[in-house]
Amino acid sequence: MTTSPRTLWTGALAALAAALIGSAWQLLSRHGVTATALGPMDLALLRYGIPALLLSPLWLRGRLVPPGASRGALVLLVVGSGLPFGLLVLAGAQWAPASHMGIFMAGSLPLFTALGAWVYRGERVHGLRLLGLAGIAVGMAVFAAGSFGEGLRQQHWRGDLLFLLAALLWTVYSLAFGRCGMSAWQGAAFVNGASTLLLLPLLWLAGPPRLFAAPWTDIAMQAAGQGVVAGLLGLVVYGVAITRLGAARAALSSALVPVLTTLGAAWWMNEPVTRAALLALSFVVPGVVLASGALRWRVPAPRESEGQAPGQNAAASLPTSESTRS
Repeated sequence: MTTSPRTLWTGALAALAAALIGSAWQLLSRHGVTATALGPMDLALLRYGIPALLLSPLWLRGRLVPPGASRGALVLLVVGSGLPFGLLVLAGAQWAPASHMGIFMAGSLPLFTALGAWVYRGERVHGLRLLGLAGIAVGMAVFAAGSFGEGLRQQHWRGDLLFLLAALLWTVYSLAFGRCGMSAWQGAAFVNGASTLLLLPLLWLAGPPRLFAAPWTDIAMQAAGQGVVAGLLGLVVYGVAITRLGAARAALSSALVPVLTTLGAAWWMNEPVTRAALLALSFVVPGVVLASGALRWRVPAPRESEGQAPGQNAAASLPTSESTRS
């Protein structure tokens, strides 16, 4: 199908915005757990509680969950993209630098997604996509070796493993979302609302939130970044990118996330850009581009199931085979 230049430019700008938001969320998460008075539980409350409140009208209207939605799939949605996913990322950010988050999460998502699509759908990867996955695997192996060698005493490997586990959970969400029949806004309302309900008893067990004692500047920055920018705007701009470009081309924005996160962490938090990181990026970034399958695509008409994702980030939205979704 033919697409107007205006549509392409709109989609390209939306995809770029999605990459910037995804990287900003990673940087804010690292900054929040290492340079503020807030802890992972406080950040999780801001991350899921604010979108839950803003999207509460969808709950009040009723019929948020389609009648035919599987309960098992709904549970997987919350586990894969809700509170468990968020806590793994925030806990990992306490151990490992932000560049590790960008490379390990953005890199492992297409690998896990391809594996999940093969296990559950029998889909196989061929040609350029297989070459891209191989490049990602090499880049992550190189980075892991360098990371373990440089940061073993600093226990960076703990955060790296948590990032990999978080990416695996997002893959579970990706495969489960299409079975629920929800729109992107419904999915966001359901995941954020359910995550907030799960978080409340955990906050009670953990004691008074640090929010009450933290400086207002820390709270304002994290509330805006975690709850509004990542929780809502990320959802909107990525949805626009999918609508204008199609799923595979929109997912190309994921290739920018590890680069933006690495450079942003060096500029904002003075995290060193190691040789291992640069070498890994040289494999992971082109690998994500090839693994997306976009190089052999024309701009497709968007399908109903492609408007997905509860606004985590662009890196979490990689195509399983011929569709998307992290």
